[in-house]
Amino acid sequence: MKSIHLAITLVVIIAVIIVVAALYLFYLIPSQTVQKGDVVSVFYTGSFTNGTVFNSNVGQQPFNFTAGTNETIPGFDNAVLGMTLNQTKTVTIPANEAYGEINPNLIVSIPTNDFSNKTIKVGSVVTDNANGQQLQGVVLNVNATNAIVNFNSPLAGQTLVFQIKVVGIKS
Repeated sequence: MKSIHLAITLVVIIAVIIVVAALYLFYLIPSQTVQKGDVVSVFYTGSFTNGTVFNSNVGQQPFNFTAGTNETIPGFDNAVLGMTLNQTKTVTIPANEAYGEINPNLIVSIPTNDFSNKTIKVGSVVTDNANGQQLQGVVLNVNATNAIVNFNSPLAGQTLVFQIKVVGIKS
């Protein structure tokens, strides 16, 4: 009889310990979620809809930014809001929430004699200092007198897919 009471007492003690631990974990430790203004650290892999990866920081240093302050593309910023620490999610971001649509005004004809490097060719990356900003463009076409250069982001007009893992949140 004593062994039955002892067994019941041990089961009750273990149950109480489990309940107290659960209450501690779920109620006393706040669930940390990303909110506007938080400094967030993430690992991400960015790819095109066909699966081709264009950038990733996995295995490197986390990417740090302040959520909700337009430090990243809008779709990425919105995706992390509400995520919890160590949560991973995959999001598809349309061009208008990423690097925008292709702007035809950023595809320009430049006289070839304006280039310091006279051996420009299709695919060359060139820079231009316009309005105090340094722009990078890709040469699309070259003839004897002009080069057609696209100063749009290489990611403009693209739907992007990001796998994001939140690894740090600082309020």
